[in-house]
Amino acid sequence: MDIDAWVWWLIGAAALGIPLVLTAMPELGMLSVGAVAGAVTAGLGGGTVLQVVVFAAVSVALIAVVRPVAARQRSQRPELATGVDALRGKTAVVLERVDGSGGRIKLAGEIWSARSLDTDQAYEAGREVDVVEIDGATAIVM
Repeated sequence: MDIDAWVWWLIGAAALGIPLVLTAMPELGMLSVGAVAGAVTAGLGGGTVLQVVVFAAVSVALIAVVRPVAARQRSQRPELATGVDALRGKTAVVLERVDGSGGRIKLAGEIWSARSLDTDQAYEAGREVDVVEIDGATAIVM
């Protein structure tokens, strides 16, 4: 029983696709697409050398083009801040005197522990303060 070359290419594509799913390495997916291109070339009657050249060219082209785009997308910060990132820069109202050792504020409808950024600075109840940072469950204000 003689198996056609295109079948071997598809087996290779599947063999590259399985570790892609298990390891989440996108390069394996690009090599898998290159193997599918090699299978198409074999199915259209291309010789072995042409099949390998098409596999290599498609794989290298995908890695050269897609990888930098994916890296750029991964390095960009999300435009929508969530969680504690969304609280930075917000205004809060002092409920209990806030100084370098602590206090309480009302931030986004919730009561938070707080301390002043400048340990010598104190804020009295009723005053509005800006949240500079969140340190655990404590808001750092100024």
